Amino acid sequence: MSELNNNINIQDIEDGNNQQDFYTTFKEKLIAVEQFPSLYKFKFIVKADLEKIEQVKQVFTHASTKYAEKESSGGKYKSITVETFVNNADEVIDYYKEVSKIESVIML
Repeated sequence: MSELNNNINIQDIEDGNNQQDFYTTFKEKLIAVEQFPSLYKFKFIVKADLEKIEQVKQVFTHASTKYAEKESSGGKYKSITVETFVNNADEVIDYYKEVSKIESVIML
């Protein structure tokens, strides 16, 4: 996995209230700093609800997928780190779009 992956945070990209522009900009940034195919780390914050956590995990089906979870100090939230193989920037975006359909998941 590229060390540069840590330089892109989904919140850092201004979207101008236009989802299409957001994903176009995000794709450009991914292509600029990542090398594909590669392992890519996704990070999410989810309410400590087993159903929501499982919904996030079900999005990632590649055999290489690994998960790490960490509970918040108050126990109300869990951070989920997902590392999985992706072929290109479009796959990264597709994963984010799929997870964005799950209510109350924060994407980092």
